[in-house]
Amino acid sequence: MSKLVVDATGNRLTYEIIGAAMAVHNALGPGYKEEVYERALAVELQKREISSERQVPVEVFHEDVPVALFYLDLLVEGIVVVEIKAFSHQLTSDELAQVINYLKATGAPVGLLFNFGRRRLEWARVFPSSSDGPAQRTGRDNVRRPLRRR
Repeated sequence: MSKLVVDATGNRLTYEIIGAAMAVHNALGPGYKEEVYERALAVELQKREISSERQVPVEVFHEDVPVALFYLDLLVEGIVVVEIKAFSHQLTSDELAQVINYLKATGAPVGLLFNFGRRRLEWARVFPSSSDGPAQRTGRDNVRRPLRRR
């Protein structure tokens, strides 16, 4: 019998988040926009007494100058980045790269990627890169530049 991979949360928290996502998917099914699932998952986590924040802004700096601004769908217990999708197609490496970017930008130890848009909930547990190399590519729609202040 194989051992479970233990993540930075000891598996407990990520398993609870995955269970909450499954409950949301079972209740709502596919067909809604991402924001609906994001709100529903936040409600389900609150019901389970798990703290989360929605649309958490995370800035990326180069030489003390902000160069990008990401918005995390959910940050759970301050340590798990949760990215929510509602695609009819399977998750791709682009979505995985997006979560890796978020992990690099936040320093979070683990991320969860969910796709509520299919008949069965699709999910992946994601860990930051072990090297300090460059962040993985992400789609341009996932990066928001900070507003210039005049």
